[in-house]
Order: sequence, then structure tokens, then C-alpha cells
Amino acid sequence: MWYGIAADLVVAVHVAYVAYVVLGQLAIIVAAPFKWQWARNPWFRFTHLAAIAVVAYEELRGIRCPLSVWEEQLRLLAGQVTHTSETFIGRLFHDLLFIEGKPEIFFTTVHLAAFALIVQGLIMLPPRMFRFGRTAKTEPAPAAA
Repeated sequence: MWYGIAADLVVAVHVAYVAYVVLGQLAIIVAAPFKWQWARNPWFRFTHLAAIAVVAYEELRGIRCPLSVWEEQLRLLAGQVTHTSETFIGRLFHDLLFIEGKPEIFFTTVHLAAFALIVQGLIMLPPRMFRFGRTAKTEPAPAAA
């Protein structure tokens, strides 16, 4: 039972990861024409880029997503058939994440296209520079009499 719950938790984290990439890019696209400053936050933009860069790297190197591997291993330990959950939430998250019957090239294309779109967004709406600490404001020198 606990392994099945852990597998559901892993697939929920996987869905959150994908949502961060997809919804984050959608938010950037919406914010760009309005020049909303939150969309230029470097912490958001570079973690967003890093999230999709990991996926693109895995695709190019032929590495299976560790979250998918962990979910499958936990399902096997729980005695469940791989890619199926005994809970409603587990099935819902899994069905949101995985599309059955598509060739591998479909997913590779989608992942690499998402990476290209996010890099394009960085070029077209660049993040502002990091700000570490406050700069001391200098007082003007007293006027000489």
C-alpha cells in the first residue's frame, strides 16, 4: 500500500514539474506584450529554463526520465501493474502526463520544441539581472564655502 502511495506522489511531482514548464511558458507569453515585470524575474526564468533543459538533455542522450522510472519501480513494489494506479488521483495524474500509443519521436519533438520556445522567450523577453543585496546610496559631498 505504501509503495502505491509513494508512486502516486512521484507522479504528482512529475505533473507539477510539467505544469511548471508549460504554465510558466504560457504565463511568460501572456505577460510579454504587457511588459509585466514579474515575467522578467531571473530566478523564475532561469529555473524555468533549467527545468526544460534537463528534459531536452535527457531526450538527446536517450535517458529515461528518473521520475517515470521511480514511479514504475514503486508500482512494481506495490504489486500494481506498471502505469496503473489503484487510486483515482494516481490514475488522473498518470493519464494527464502520459499519452498512450504515440511514437517516441512525437515526445522527442514536443520536448525539444518546448526547449526551443523557452529559449526564444529568453531572447525576446530577457530576464532582468540578478540583484544581490542593496547598493549603498552615496550622499552628495557637502558644498564648499
